[in-house]
Amino acid sequence: MRQERTVQANIFDVFATHEIGHELKAMSRWLDEHRNLLGLVARDLVRVGVKATGRQGLPAEAVLRCAILKQYRQLSYQELAFHLEHSASFRAFARLPWSWSPQKSVLQKTISAIRPETWEAINRTLLSSARQARLEDGAVVRLDSTVTSALIHEPSDSSLLWDAVRVMVRLLKRADTLVGGSGSSWCDHCRAAKKRNRKIQFTRGRPNRVQLYRELIAITRATLAYLKQTSERLVVASTPSIALWQAQVRHFRPLIERIIRQSERRVLAGEPVPAGEKLVSLFESHADIIVKGSRDTEYGHKLNLTTGRSGMILDLVIEKGNPADSDRLLPMLERHIELYGQAPRQAAADGGFATRDNLATAKAWGVSDMAFHKKAGLRIEDMVRSKWVYRKLRNFRAGIEAGISCLKRAYGLARCTWRGLDHFKAYVWSSVVAYNLVLFTRLKST
Repeated sequence: MRQERTVQANIFDVFATHEIGHELKAMSRWLDEHRNLLGLVARDLVRVGVKATGRQGLPAEAVLRCAILKQYRQLSYQELAFHLEHSASFRAFARLPWSWSPQKSVLQKTISAIRPETWEAINRTLLSSARQARLEDGAVVRLDSTVTSALIHEPSDSSLLWDAVRVMVRLLKRADTLVGGSGSSWCDHCRAAKKRNRKIQFTRGRPNRVQLYRELIAITRATLAYLKQTSERLVVASTPSIALWQAQVRHFRPLIERIIRQSERRVLAGEPVPAGEKLVSLFESHADIIVKGSRDTEYGHKLNLTTGRSGMILDLVIEKGNPADSDRLLPMLERHIELYGQAPRQAAADGGFATRDNLATAKAWGVSDMAFHKKAGLRIEDMVRSKWVYRKLRNFRAGIEAGISCLKRAYGLARCTWRGLDHFKAYVWSSVVAYNLVLFTRLKST
């Protein structure tokens, strides 16, 4: 059984006089003014088939506040559990029931259950408050893109094949445990696969590397054959543990087959594989290959952001693949018009967004001044009213770089530490909500 709110709060809850204590108090006040958001969080926490009886779980209010605390102070779940037990200000903000000290496993299970759509709805409510307080009206905006990395190591064909072998061996050992080791007829090739993976990393010369790859691919195929045989043998069994094991096999098998195919194409056949077809992680298969300009390659997802004069994040889109910036300007403007009911009066964007068609369409939608950081063959007179306005908007656009830097350094947007695509989106949106809520309270106090 789970409540939306902490019905009986501690009357002795106090916030520290430190500036962080003042911020937490102001953030808590805003959350108290928008308790309708708790219903969204409560629905995410309700699992299918769970009866509304039994011991009370962590209230939805406490879960939301703990999630914001985690992103606001960039804490691990273990650190968050410690601070909730140790800090009076943290307990006051989290609204924990008296004598409750949630463990890290409870925090992880409940916080990760909040969907990205819920975080986006919270952010829109926050933007509505900023609009009512005359802190942000969306009339002047700036757009840019960045990348949030997924929780993976630097990929290579050999490391992916080694990952595949060790995952399959782990599944095979689990199958032996489930059936008591009866009828098992497979060999553990982990040591051989690891040895060849290491040799590939330190071997020079394509012929030598190709031979090692042939051996590693053969080991991977042999282990995959063992896994298929074991899976077919366990089809007749119908226990919940075996059903879960079969589900894991169905998840990993197509990914492993894809890794084998792309390794054969790239290494053995020398065929270039398009970035959109490459798999860069067996565990985070949703990760994209992102190359921005001539900089280093990153593995995660590209983000397109819109911010206003207040510095708050007005909109965010987690892209699929690596679309060109020039293809994303108009969709971002469309989302802004849908959110605010009208086009911004002025907009500034990086040079990658600049095309003549984008400029003409933005003007037709009602954007009076559309300035691009790099002209890209466009005249200043076509973009804005005067050179003075262009210079002002160009300088204004540079401010989004500071916001992105703050999000990455202080709110964890540089690298997502949660696994899975849905959790990736929830992590990004929770960072944005924590950033916007802190910025909103600071602007209101000035």
